[in-house]
Amino acid sequence: MIEMHWDEAVCCHAGVCVESLPQVFKIEDGQFRIDPHAASADRIREVVSQCPSGALSIEEK
Repeated sequence: MIEMHWDEAVCCHAGVCVESLPQVFKIEDGQFRIDPHAASADRIREVVSQCPSGALSIEEK
């Protein structure tokens, strides 16, 4: 199981996560939301590794 973290202060808002995996990373009511159950852990890891600012991280549980 993975736990995901987003550091808003570090985020450069490039949108790579939202564009790459919109079912997991989305903007709802003006807020950034993450649904870690909407894709496989491997696919989420792949997208998180592409975050240009490093604002997204994963903690393995």
